[in-house]
Amino acid sequence: MKVFHKPTCITCKKTISEIERMRADIEKRDFFKEPFSESELKKIIKMTGKKPPELLRKRDKMYKELDLENNKKTDAQIIKLMIKYPGLILRPIIISKNKVYVGKIDTSKIK
Repeated sequence: MKVFHKPTCITCKKTISEIERMRADIEKRDFFKEPFSESELKKIIKMTGKKPPELLRKRDKMYKELDLENNKKTDAQIIKLMIKYPGLILRPIIISKNKVYVGKIDTSKIK
């Protein structure tokens, strides 16, 4: 199981400790220290079955500064912004087998 996270994120910390309690093998990666490549992020987004705008953190300060609420961008532009400003990416991202879970999730549903 892979977990992409930010060490200071409370939701990430909670999720990781819940997964560790389940005795699952976890490969953790701080995507602020080790950023996603564009192809890697595209692959993860595709696996979620969602559109890039659905994976944006609306409370992130860059979201407001870039006025992403009103400033319509293409999916490709949004992906480039997510790479440039990793704080925009909803977290944590958990990949278990071929499923991807993003944001606050019920860890009992992860297999």
